[in-house]
Amino acid sequence: MPRMTAMEAAIHVLREEGVEVVFGIPGAAILPFYEALKESGIGHVLMRHEEAATHAADGYSRAGGKIGVAVGTSGPAGTNMVTGLYTAQADSVPILCLTGQAPRAKLHKEDFQAVDVAATARPVSKWATTVMEGGQVPGAFRQAFHLMRSGRPGPVLLDLPIDVQLEQIDYDPAADAPLGTWKPTPHQPAFARALELMAEAERPLIVAGGGVILAEASAVLLELAEMLQVPVVPTLMGWGAIPDDHPLHAGMVGLQTQHRYGNDSFLRSDFVLGVGNRWASRHTGTDDVYRKGRRFVHVDIDPLQIGRVFAPDLGIVADARAALEGILEEAGRLKQDGGLPHWSGWAREVRERKEAGDRRTDFTQTPIRPQRVFRELAEVFDRDTRYVTAIGLYQIASGQYQRVYWPRQYLVCGQAGPLGWEIPAAIGAKLADPARQVVAVAGDFSTQFLIEELAVAAQHRIPFVTVVLNNAYLGLIRQSELKYGMNYEVALGFENANAPEGDPTRSGGYGVDHAAAARALGALGYRVTDPEELAGVLEKARRESGEQSLPALVEVFTERETNIAMGPEIDQIREFD
Repeated sequence: MPRMTAMEAAIHVLREEGVEVVFGIPGAAILPFYEALKESGIGHVLMRHEEAATHAADGYSRAGGKIGVAVGTSGPAGTNMVTGLYTAQADSVPILCLTGQAPRAKLHKEDFQAVDVAATARPVSKWATTVMEGGQVPGAFRQAFHLMRSGRPGPVLLDLPIDVQLEQIDYDPAADAPLGTWKPTPHQPAFARALELMAEAERPLIVAGGGVILAEASAVLLELAEMLQVPVVPTLMGWGAIPDDHPLHAGMVGLQTQHRYGNDSFLRSDFVLGVGNRWASRHTGTDDVYRKGRRFVHVDIDPLQIGRVFAPDLGIVADARAALEGILEEAGRLKQDGGLPHWSGWAREVRERKEAGDRRTDFTQTPIRPQRVFRELAEVFDRDTRYVTAIGLYQIASGQYQRVYWPRQYLVCGQAGPLGWEIPAAIGAKLADPARQVVAVAGDFSTQFLIEELAVAAQHRIPFVTVVLNNAYLGLIRQSELKYGMNYEVALGFENANAPEGDPTRSGGYGVDHAAAARALGALGYRVTDPEELAGVLEKARRESGEQSLPALVEVFTERETNIAMGPEIDQIREFD
């Protein structure tokens, strides 16, 4: 039996499970892992913060469908990873976090950096454990990959005491293999029942959630929608499951990342087939408005998602692809027998509503309006470009003005929304799929979190463009003044008297020159205040980033007051003017 360290065995498992790169920061308690990594052929990207390592692993997993790996040492490295684990768990993204730990004999003695990371991470992970025996390491790593890929995907944390890492174990790589992936077997009669309910409707819709993309089921979704002529509403996480310019794309629905025509068509519908979605609050708004006058069938791989937000008329536990294939097969049989109506008239009505709902984007005001930014992005970058965005007014603007055409084109942290997610996630996305251009869209406040990761991209020659919509205003928080009656300008001290005359940040801003900060970190940096110069600067950033293999940051000063309602109901929401 071959003999090796536990970490040498772990590296074998990582390679066999398809890991090609890890994102991390070394420290004393994780050095045995790094020693084993040296000759492994697995790449390493040295990050500047452990949270950023998890976000880079997250972006890598979302973009490429592979599993991203984040590595850190003991103590605060693990606690810094909790936000990334939560983000991945909330959005069903499989990432593996590895942390070093104090020796086993010291774990209960309050030793240096001997925090119980596994217990801390457990509420935001599919599995989190401290591996206490070297002989368990190969099995723990195999189990991690099995769990991350099985059922509803999600993250795992393995905490590795340093003496466990150093332990010599008997391990034969030739006798070890991946554990495979488990998915629930769908109950076939449920598909016929779902179509029976749909057949009773006059105005059905399909809601496509992120599970459709995770299951690589977009082509099957399109085939079903086209066969039945049923319009499709993608959720924020499911955006790209159907191209925005497809005749059956009905628009986004919800409170913020939505289209007026999408909400309008949804409120006229009488039946909804939800596939791989979770009825997120920003999609549904108030339950009684969302549910009134329509019946629901809900398909999800996680049994506990069925009925979590509201009880559907029919719940089906199944992987999105298996369910769509089963429904498609049953629909083909019923159509041959004349047992299904054709909803082409309803589809035409939805399409006409969408065509009439296009709104202006050619605004010429200064400061620049967000609509103009997304207009120019669509002109400068082709439809194969991948976009990365996080949380706040800029996410809401992207949800209303971005155009998405293919699965995994639009990467967004939909549920957790951590500030600073965009730059490290863009690093991961670019490494997962180097041939595609990547554009990260961020706000001025979010960019101040983890902006140091631009130095990582510069060091490793990872080219992408970050567009910062700077309204110098803590935009979404300021919008809440209307809701909560708070005077945030007094409470937070927004004045920036040191800014030069004419600088948009002089009153009510942070005074941070993001473009200068980017240049100081080795990236390219540009600032834009004139809408007529925006396209030229974006094109320059795109070209020079590619030519020099460097990240580029474009800071765009945008209008401060944005017309977005904070209303609670789906039928009360206004959009950006």
